[in-house]
Amino acid sequence: MEIEIKQTAVVPAGLAELPWLEFTPNLFGIPGLIAGVDEVGRGALFGPVVAAAVILPDSAFPELIASGINDSKKLSSSRRTKLAAQICQLATDWRIGFAATAEIDQINILQATLLAMKRAVLKLKVQPVICLVDGNQAIKDLQIPQQTIVKGDERSLCIAAASIVAKVWRDDLILRLAAKYPQYDLAKNKGYGSPKHLQALRDYGASSLHRKSFSPCQIQQ
Repeated sequence: MEIEIKQTAVVPAGLAELPWLEFTPNLFGIPGLIAGVDEVGRGALFGPVVAAAVILPDSAFPELIASGINDSKKLSSSRRTKLAAQICQLATDWRIGFAATAEIDQINILQATLLAMKRAVLKLKVQPVICLVDGNQAIKDLQIPQQTIVKGDERSLCIAAASIVAKVWRDDLILRLAAKYPQYDLAKNKGYGSPKHLQALRDYGASSLHRKSFSPCQIQQ
Protein backbone atom coordinates (compact mmCIF):
# COMPACT_ATOMS: atom_id res chain seq x y z
CA MET A 1 0.00 0.00 0.00
CA GLU A 2 1.47 3.32 -1.04
CA ILE A 3 1.03 5.99 1.63
CA GLU A 4 1.54 9.71 1.28
CA ILE A 5 3.90 10.92 3.99
CA LYS A 6 2.79 14.00 5.93
CA GLN A 7 4.91 14.76 8.96
CA THR A 8 3.15 16.50 11.81
CA ALA A 9 5.18 15.58 14.87
CA VAL A 10 7.92 17.74 16.32
CA VAL A 11 11.20 16.36 15.00
CA PRO A 12 14.72 17.44 16.02
CA ALA A 13 16.22 20.08 13.75
CA GLY A 14 17.78 18.67 10.59
CA LEU A 15 15.82 15.42 10.73
CA ALA A 16 12.40 16.59 9.55
CA GLU A 17 13.03 15.17 6.06
CA LEU A 18 12.97 11.57 7.35
CA PRO A 19 9.81 9.90 6.01
CA TRP A 20 8.67 8.05 9.11
CA LEU A 21 5.11 6.78 8.78
CA GLU A 22 4.39 7.45 12.44
CA PHE A 23 4.25 11.18 11.67
CA THR A 24 1.35 10.71 9.24
CA PRO A 25 -1.88 11.76 10.99
CA ASN A 26 -4.64 9.15 11.22
CA LEU A 27 -2.60 6.92 8.97
CA PHE A 28 -4.75 3.83 9.43
CA GLY A 29 -7.88 5.50 10.77
CA ILE A 30 -7.69 3.80 14.17
CA PRO A 31 -6.03 5.58 17.10
CA GLY A 32 -3.99 3.53 19.52
CA LEU A 33 -0.75 1.67 19.98
CA ILE A 34 1.14 0.43 16.92
CA ALA A 35 3.49 -2.56 16.94
CA GLY A 36 6.36 -2.83 14.50
CA VAL A 37 7.34 -6.35 13.47
CA ASP A 38 10.52 -7.42 11.68
CA GLU A 39 12.75 -10.46 11.34
CA VAL A 40 16.43 -11.22 10.98
CA GLY A 41 18.35 -14.29 9.88
CA ARG A 42 16.17 -15.30 6.97
CA GLY A 43 19.16 -15.74 4.66
CA ALA A 44 21.50 -17.36 7.17
CA LEU A 45 22.66 -20.97 6.91
CA PHE A 46 22.89 -21.56 10.67
CA GLY A 47 20.59 -20.95 13.60
CA PRO A 48 17.02 -19.76 14.02
CA VAL A 49 15.15 -17.02 12.24
CA VAL A 50 14.32 -14.37 14.84
CA ALA A 51 11.59 -11.74 14.92
CA ALA A 52 10.81 -8.86 17.25
CA ALA A 53 7.58 -6.99 17.94
CA VAL A 54 8.04 -3.51 19.41
CA ILE A 55 5.46 -0.99 20.63
CA LEU A 56 6.84 2.53 21.07
CA PRO A 57 5.10 5.43 22.78
CA ASP A 58 5.00 8.70 20.86
CA SER A 59 7.33 10.22 23.44
CA ALA A 60 10.12 7.84 22.35
CA PHE A 61 10.20 8.98 18.72
CA PRO A 62 12.22 12.23 19.04
CA GLU A 63 14.76 10.57 21.34
CA LEU A 64 15.30 7.60 19.03
CA ILE A 65 15.54 9.82 15.95
CA ALA A 66 18.14 11.96 17.72
CA SER A 67 20.05 8.75 18.51
CA GLY A 68 20.16 7.84 14.82
CA ILE A 69 17.61 5.03 14.60
CA ASN A 70 17.60 3.39 11.18
CA ASP A 71 17.25 0.08 9.42
CA SER A 72 19.47 -2.30 11.44
CA LYS A 73 21.45 -3.26 8.31
CA LYS A 74 22.63 0.35 7.96
CA LEU A 75 24.03 0.59 11.50
CA SER A 76 27.33 -0.53 12.98
CA SER A 77 27.29 -3.32 15.54
CA SER A 78 28.09 -0.96 18.41
CA ARG A 79 25.39 1.50 17.35
CA ARG A 80 22.83 -1.30 17.09
CA THR A 81 23.67 -2.56 20.55
CA LYS A 82 23.27 0.88 22.12
CA LEU A 83 20.05 1.56 20.24
CA ALA A 84 18.61 -1.85 21.18
CA ALA A 85 19.13 -1.11 24.86
CA GLN A 86 17.56 2.32 24.44
CA ILE A 87 14.59 0.90 22.51
CA CYS A 88 13.91 -1.77 25.12
CA GLN A 89 14.04 0.84 27.88
CA LEU A 90 11.68 3.25 26.11
CA ALA A 91 9.27 0.71 24.62
CA THR A 92 5.75 0.25 25.94
CA ASP A 93 6.34 -3.45 25.24
CA TRP A 94 8.69 -5.59 23.18
CA ARG A 95 9.00 -9.34 22.63
CA ILE A 96 11.11 -11.83 20.69
CA GLY A 97 9.83 -14.81 18.74
CA PHE A 98 11.83 -17.31 16.73
CA ALA A 99 11.55 -20.44 14.64
CA ALA A 100 14.19 -23.10 15.19
CA THR A 101 16.34 -24.72 12.53
CA ALA A 102 14.21 -27.88 12.54
CA GLU A 103 11.09 -25.80 11.92
CA ILE A 104 12.76 -23.97 9.05
CA ASP A 105 13.64 -27.29 7.43
CA GLN A 106 10.16 -28.66 8.00
CA ILE A 107 7.94 -25.78 6.81
CA ASN A 108 10.41 -23.68 4.70
CA ILE A 109 12.07 -20.38 5.54
CA LEU A 110 9.20 -18.12 4.49
CA GLN A 111 6.65 -19.91 6.66
CA ALA A 112 9.15 -20.11 9.53
CA THR A 113 9.76 -16.37 9.26
CA LEU A 114 6.03 -15.63 9.46
CA LEU A 115 5.75 -18.05 12.39
CA ALA A 116 8.55 -16.25 14.26
CA MET A 117 6.78 -12.93 13.67
CA LYS A 118 3.47 -14.33 14.90
CA ARG A 119 5.10 -15.70 18.04
CA ALA A 120 6.68 -12.31 18.80
CA VAL A 121 3.33 -10.52 18.43
CA LEU A 122 1.43 -13.07 20.51
CA LYS A 123 3.94 -12.66 23.35
CA LEU A 124 3.17 -8.95 23.72
CA LYS A 125 1.57 -8.18 27.08
CA VAL A 126 0.10 -4.96 25.65
CA GLN A 127 -2.11 -5.55 22.63
CA PRO A 128 -1.66 -3.08 19.76
CA VAL A 129 -4.48 -1.87 17.54
CA ILE A 130 -2.44 -2.73 14.45
CA CYS A 131 0.85 -4.41 13.52
CA LEU A 132 3.10 -2.91 10.88
CA VAL A 133 4.89 -5.87 9.30
CA ASP A 134 8.08 -5.45 7.29
CA GLY A 135 7.84 -6.86 3.77
CA ASN A 136 4.94 -7.93 1.59
CA GLN A 137 3.83 -11.11 3.37
CA ALA A 138 1.07 -10.92 5.97
CA ILE A 139 1.26 -13.01 9.13
CA LYS A 140 -1.14 -15.92 8.82
CA ASP A 141 -4.03 -16.34 11.26
CA LEU A 142 -3.15 -13.24 13.25
CA GLN A 143 -6.27 -11.88 14.96
CA ILE A 144 -4.81 -8.38 15.31
CA PRO A 145 -5.16 -6.06 12.28
CA GLN A 146 -1.94 -5.79 10.30
CA GLN A 147 -0.43 -3.84 7.43
CA THR A 148 2.56 -5.01 5.41
CA ILE A 149 5.08 -2.28 4.56
CA VAL A 150 7.69 -2.92 1.87
CA LYS A 151 11.05 -1.62 3.12
CA GLY A 152 9.27 -0.95 6.39
CA ASP A 153 12.50 -0.74 8.36
CA GLU A 154 13.30 2.41 6.36
CA ARG A 155 9.81 3.91 6.68
CA SER A 156 8.47 3.06 10.14
CA LEU A 157 10.15 3.86 13.44
CA CYS A 158 8.45 0.88 15.09
CA ILE A 159 9.61 -1.53 12.39
CA ALA A 160 13.13 -0.07 12.48
CA ALA A 161 13.14 -0.59 16.24
CA ALA A 162 12.00 -4.18 15.80
CA SER A 163 14.73 -4.81 13.23
CA ILE A 164 17.39 -3.55 15.64
CA VAL A 165 16.12 -5.52 18.64
CA ALA A 166 15.82 -8.72 16.59
CA LYS A 167 19.29 -8.31 15.06
CA VAL A 168 21.03 -7.70 18.39
CA TRP A 169 19.18 -10.59 20.06
CA ARG A 170 20.06 -13.02 17.27
CA ASP A 171 23.68 -11.88 17.04
CA ASP A 172 24.09 -12.40 20.80
CA LEU A 173 22.67 -15.91 20.46
CA ILE A 174 25.00 -16.80 17.57
CA LEU A 175 27.99 -15.45 19.49
CA ARG A 176 27.14 -17.79 22.37
CA LEU A 177 26.83 -20.72 19.98
CA ALA A 178 30.10 -19.84 18.21
CA ALA A 179 32.14 -21.30 21.07
CA LYS A 180 30.45 -24.67 20.55
CA TYR A 181 31.03 -24.64 16.79
CA PRO A 182 34.37 -22.82 16.33
CA GLN A 183 35.10 -24.33 12.91
CA TYR A 184 32.37 -22.30 11.18
CA ASP A 185 33.70 -18.81 12.06
CA LEU A 186 30.26 -17.89 13.40
CA ALA A 187 31.53 -15.01 15.53
CA LYS A 188 32.34 -13.16 12.31
CA ASN A 189 29.68 -14.36 9.88
CA LYS A 190 26.72 -14.66 12.33
CA GLY A 191 25.61 -17.80 10.52
CA TYR A 192 25.58 -16.35 7.02
CA GLY A 193 27.40 -17.90 4.07
CA SER A 194 30.80 -16.23 4.19
CA PRO A 195 33.65 -17.86 2.24
CA LYS A 196 35.12 -19.32 5.47
CA HIS A 197 31.73 -20.65 6.52
CA LEU A 198 31.15 -22.30 3.14
CA GLN A 199 34.63 -23.83 3.18
CA ALA A 200 34.00 -25.19 6.69
CA LEU A 201 30.79 -26.81 5.47
CA ARG A 202 32.81 -28.52 2.73
CA ASP A 203 35.48 -29.58 5.21
CA TYR A 204 33.36 -30.63 8.19
CA GLY A 205 29.81 -30.93 6.94
CA ALA A 206 26.80 -29.34 8.60
CA SER A 207 26.16 -29.18 12.33
CA SER A 208 22.84 -29.99 14.00
CA LEU A 209 21.95 -26.27 13.90
CA HIS A 210 22.57 -25.81 10.19
CA ARG A 211 19.57 -25.53 7.89
CA LYS A 212 19.66 -28.81 5.98
CA SER A 213 17.03 -27.57 3.53
CA PHE A 214 19.49 -24.90 2.32
CA SER A 215 21.68 -26.22 -0.51
CA PRO A 216 25.09 -25.12 0.92
CA CYS A 217 24.36 -27.28 3.97
CA GLN A 218 23.68 -30.44 1.95
CA ILE A 219 27.28 -31.36 1.23
CA GLN A 220 27.84 -35.08 1.83
CA GLN A 221 30.93 -36.10 3.80
